[in-house]
Amino acid sequence: MSAIVRALWFLESRFPEDIGLDELARSTGLAPTYLSRMFPLATGYTISGYLRGRRLTEAAKALADGAPDILSVALDAGYGSHEAFTRAFREQFGLTPDTVRKRRSLDHLNLVEAIRMEAAINIQLDPPRIEKMPAIRLAALPGRHDLNNPSGIPAQWNSFGPLVPGIEGVIPGAAYGVVGDMSDGQFDYAPGVQITPDTLVSSPLTVMTIPARKWARFTHKGHVSNVRATCAAIYGDWLPNSNAEQAEGLSFVEYYGPDFDPRTGHGTIEIWVGLKD
Repeated sequence: MSAIVRALWFLESRFPEDIGLDELARSTGLAPTYLSRMFPLATGYTISGYLRGRRLTEAAKALADGAPDILSVALDAGYGSHEAFTRAFREQFGLTPDTVRKRRSLDHLNLVEAIRMEAAINIQLDPPRIEKMPAIRLAALPGRHDLNNPSGIPAQWNSFGPLVPGIEGVIPGAAYGVVGDMSDGQFDYAPGVQITPDTLVSSPLTVMTIPARKWARFTHKGHVSNVRATCAAIYGDWLPNSNAEQAEGLSFVEYYGPDFDPRTGHGTIEIWVGLKD
């Protein structure tokens, strides 16, 4: 069982409780700092964001079922007062607990359901190709997204596509998705194409460099929508059980080969993880 699956099982079995990072990390066999970085890469949620979302989702279901007492629901969700629960509930769903209870419906609520990682368990992750590669210079469209809801990434690619024909010095072939800094519940993401050393770009594009280093290149099998399962297998199984250590800097790079078709979501897709020498 991968570390990610162990973490999810622990969280789901005890999410109403006050769970500390150290306790969760011990259940997975990983260091707390590594787990806190790896969990969002594999699931799309920070640990605290997943816990908060799960608690409030179950609370919303109880309210929609006609719970007679909001305070008891708040206490069951781990909140010490009606006020704190209402504030968190409104921040999560945009509605008050009382509104959900009165309308007896979960319609239009952004619920956080339990993540089932069967895909990560069953995925057959081939050993990566380990390669030392030169720096790759990109024309990229930077953006920042919520780890708990990275739904803006397809729109970012849609905005980037029409800009590519206007870039002089594009090297035809692959495209890249660069996943950068992860902090404060958000992460940097930039779609890009390779450009020549002398190519200049103008706003909203920026020049970005994938650094020269040793990379573990993992092949993703299947549709682009299932990339997160490959990430879960990499960070929850391969990396903790290998002798490799991830390099500082970029979280990882998505590589889309020349045969990748963005209309169908099929074609060559790789996940590159930088490694320390």
